[in-house]
Amino acid sequence: FPNVGSVMRNAMKIIVCPDSFKGSLSSVEACDAIARGIELGAGSRPVEIVKVPLADGGEGTVDALARATGGELRPIRVRDPLMREIESFYGILGDGRTAAIEMAAASGLCLLEADERNPLITSTHGTGQLILAAAQAGVEKIVIGIGGSATNDGGAGAMAALGARFLDKNGNNLLPGGAALADLARIDMSDFKFPLDRVAVEVACDVTNPLCGPEGASAVFGPQKGATAEMVKQLDAALANYAEVMKRDLGKDVAAMPGAGAAGGLGAGLAAFLNAKLRSGIDMVLDAAKFDDALVGADLVIT
Repeated sequence: FPNVGSVMRNAMKIIVCPDSFKGSLSSVEACDAIARGIELGAGSRPVEIVKVPLADGGEGTVDALARATGGELRPIRVRDPLMREIESFYGILGDGRTAAIEMAAASGLCLLEADERNPLITSTHGTGQLILAAAQAGVEKIVIGIGGSATNDGGAGAMAALGARFLDKNGNNLLPGGAALADLARIDMSDFKFPLDRVAVEVACDVTNPLCGPEGASAVFGPQKGATAEMVKQLDAALANYAEVMKRDLGKDVAAMPGAGAAGGLGAGLAAFLNAKLRSGIDMVLDAAKFDDALVGADLVIT
């Protein structure tokens, strides 16, 4: 802050708005640390610090949205990517009518050890449990951040948690995970529990990959989730079959939709089963935080 005092009549307004520092600090923790540094550097000079923790759909999205709107986090027990019971959470935003979910809190890579990564068997079931809990809380809209996925099951696990049945040619329920979708023959929606007529779904998604092919979910994102080259081929073929069955049984052709391949195909599943609209994750959070308003009169912005 060299010479700030000599040029500043009123308090210097500083916006602090980082995303998370992956593997070390959440965006909230980063905001607090940067603000402490500013306060130390400013000394007795007047400074107005506006903290706006940001996220783009991955880890920290729910916390960022809840804090930006004066909402709250609600704890819930769900299944992790390997179907183990864990503590998780979802958020109710300040308007009381909107819920926020981050799939990483139930189906994220951060929940697995390196040697546990296996997209052939990991499931989005826990994400479906979060969605169901949010819908049952009486909200009108659910915002879902889908970054940080450990899965490649096209969202089938999540939809199974909502009551959809994924059946093989003999009428048996498929096992969890992306590999099993190769055997998918029919989708039974007779027990589906999600209130499509009452709850709108928006997905915070900042990738445009299609579901299948060389730019699809399996090829681009599968290796970071533990997929070998052979597993990528297997998973891509399984998702292609999944897309065909969804097209026939649900009347939804989403395979080529931009963002369909996000989160191991969860983008496609949310669009096909929940009529979800995919939006830029960072734009969604910036809007909720009323970021443009916060910038008015700012002297410095730290991202």
